[in-house]
Amino acid sequence: MQPQAFLDRLTADPAAADCLVHVRDLPANTPAVLPFPEDLPELLVSRLGLLGITGLYPHQAAGLEAVRAGRDVVLATGTASGKSLVYQVAAAEAALTTPKATALFLFPTKALARDQLRAMRALKLPQVRAAVYDGDTPQGERPLIRKNANLVLTNPDMLHLSLLADHARWADFLFRLSVVVIDEAHVLRGVFGSQVAMVLRRLRRLIALHGGDPRWCLASATIGNPGELATRLTGLDVEVIASDDAPRGRKLFALWNPPIIDDETGARRSALTEASMLMTQLVDDGARTIGFTRSRRAAELLADFTRRGVHDAQARAKIRTYRAGYLAEDRRAIERQLADGDLVAVAATNALELGIDIGSLDAAVLTGYPGTRASMWQQAGRAGRRADESLAMLVAQDDPLDQYLTQHPDELFDLPAEAAVIDPTNPYVRDPHLRCAAREHPLTDEEAERFFGPDVETALVAGAEAGLLKRRANRWHDVGPTPPHRDVDIRAGGGNVYRIVLADTGELLGTSDEHRAFATLHPGAVYLHQGEQYLVQGLDLVARVALVESADPDFYTQARDVTDIAIVNQIDHRSLGQAELCFGDVEVTNQVVGFVRKLVSTNEIVGEQTVPLPPVTLRTRAVWWTLPGRLIDAAGVSTRELAGGIHGAEHCAIGLLPLVATCDRWDIGGVSTPLHTDTGLTTIFVYDGYPGGAGITERGYRAAERWLRATLERLRDCPCREGCPSCVVSPKCGNGNEPLDKAAAGALLGQIV
Repeated sequence: MQPQAFLDRLTADPAAADCLVHVRDLPANTPAVLPFPEDLPELLVSRLGLLGITGLYPHQAAGLEAVRAGRDVVLATGTASGKSLVYQVAAAEAALTTPKATALFLFPTKALARDQLRAMRALKLPQVRAAVYDGDTPQGERPLIRKNANLVLTNPDMLHLSLLADHARWADFLFRLSVVVIDEAHVLRGVFGSQVAMVLRRLRRLIALHGGDPRWCLASATIGNPGELATRLTGLDVEVIASDDAPRGRKLFALWNPPIIDDETGARRSALTEASMLMTQLVDDGARTIGFTRSRRAAELLADFTRRGVHDAQARAKIRTYRAGYLAEDRRAIERQLADGDLVAVAATNALELGIDIGSLDAAVLTGYPGTRASMWQQAGRAGRRADESLAMLVAQDDPLDQYLTQHPDELFDLPAEAAVIDPTNPYVRDPHLRCAAREHPLTDEEAERFFGPDVETALVAGAEAGLLKRRANRWHDVGPTPPHRDVDIRAGGGNVYRIVLADTGELLGTSDEHRAFATLHPGAVYLHQGEQYLVQGLDLVARVALVESADPDFYTQARDVTDIAIVNQIDHRSLGQAELCFGDVEVTNQVVGFVRKLVSTNEIVGEQTVPLPPVTLRTRAVWWTLPGRLIDAAGVSTRELAGGIHGAEHCAIGLLPLVATCDRWDIGGVSTPLHTDTGLTTIFVYDGYPGGAGITERGYRAAERWLRATLERLRDCPCREGCPSCVVSPKCGNGNEPLDKAAAGALLGQIV
């Protein structure tokens, strides 16, 4: 492919040229290849040679040297940089030189585990007896894997629910562990990352209990804090290798902003429509292309629209969709077709963002900014391998963050990647895992502090007072009526867990934490699970069960709610212009009072209904800023305009928070009030949407100047008159985006920053 020639043809039309707002030329890189270590087993070197691997790139050599020397390491390099080769070689060498050595590989998805299983088997080493052990593994095969496998590939969920809960059967495996691998560690962020950190601490404790002492190897995309993340995940001091010396061809990275179609509202053409147009032209041009979307439904539409536009009938038959919800064998077939070059295009969710081997593609089209620079580079890196030139195109959506980035491309290309935030000390996450640890093996005070951090004594005593833990012979025992492992959903935020059950079969579809369940699983809600739509028949508040039935409506639902917030504890505060910026613990009380139905095609409201649900209280963390009367006067904002101004500022700030913190706008909430009871002033709150907090708003507090300055620039630069989805209109507002005043929001923020 010739990326520059394609862009030149694309922008020959002046209207299209206006959409191409920036092109970054990323030069090729051709590093030296270093020889394998001289003492690496000859059989392993020869097997690697048969796969075309004749040496190591400098970052691979550094990583392998660290692991072989017994040091714990995190490799934080880009897509297709060969991180997996480091731990593959380390595990294979251990199997060849220490016949009874074992290895444990952890991946965030089942697909990745099976992809790595294929890679390990490609070495054709009979000494490596590898097997995947996850929820899809037949019950009859599990005892054989425990007995015979010396390399087990699994995921954090299975580790939590099966291996640790049943660790006595894995005692010999844990004793002989040579290496523990945590792949795609950048995915382990927020509350999910905090949950996994607790699981890994429990794993470390049981390995020590059974006499094991493995090396730990983490692999991550490029992030801003790989060492900090690795340490918070494992509790270990970890060596960081972040220099990326992999070969890559020249890449052009283009930012594409859809044209404005309504001058009055500032509305732009759909990013999905533009992405399908670009994919169509790329396929017609002979470029093998991958298109990324942020939802499964959008992936299906992107593939469908592209098929309709492509001229060649044979090419139309080679365009597929890839997303969760497909059968595992169907997904693997698509992966093979991509790797073998049998497909010309695929539309995918971020399920293909991670390190599954899909071979070499010519172009990647990103439908909207994926939320973090790490994800953006992962997706863009799917196009181009070795010396081949490639093209990546980011199509901006009509939201504050995407529109800000189109006007500030340096934020994408010149700044370091965001930090991945987790908080292992969150008591809502940590405390249930203390019960799991005590059930796995009675817990000493020394172990509790060593593996789970300081200040755990209070949690243990509270567990005893609740009748769940009991101290005997200087050890804490779990005495709860049921095993605690099934009560801990490591993909949920904590607190009460609601089960989502298919009404006609009783099949368990998934779970949801309580504060999200009421907004997404209320009676009448359209619930999306793995790309399929379900209609909620009922929500049992006692049994904590949502009954759903399969459906395919032409509408979606959006909850209407009322939210109050109370300050529990102010942790820190500082001045920000004439405003005061604060961070601390808050209690959010949210009550879903109804919902609206909106057509998928037009977002038009076609129905509204009330629902009688009780309020839900969330104890979390927030950043808030107070606006004194003199600031409001200086901004020229009247009493009548104030509520709309702070509401608009809140919405736009929430939309821009992912600029400084690794999160999605759906992970956070906000409240704005002209007079708050606790502060006595006009106050704007932004809070973490998880019990105990997820570290998101703390990051916002630390980077408030940059965050709010970007928010102000978005308000000032947006071409709309009254407010639009590119600035102050929010897709998740429980008040129906009323009231909103864009001008007042900009005036107030102008006085702050």
